[in-house]
Amino acid sequence: MPQLILLLLIVGGGWLLYRRFVSDAEKLTRRSDEKRKEERNGAQGTLIEDPETGEYRPKRDDE
Repeated sequence: MPQLILLLLIVGGGWLLYRRFVSDAEKLTRRSDEKRKEERNGAQGTLIEDPETGEYRPKRDDE
């Protein structure tokens, strides 16, 4: 029985690591696609509207 529990913990940990890897890869792909679009259009960044003030500002990497 302890071997089964250990095996389940290892498989669960591996699954979590795999999901994190896939999530990071998708985020990196999305970010590089945005950069390519900006370079193609000659833009220097993406502007987003601040909902509180209504002003536009450049989009940060963590958004």
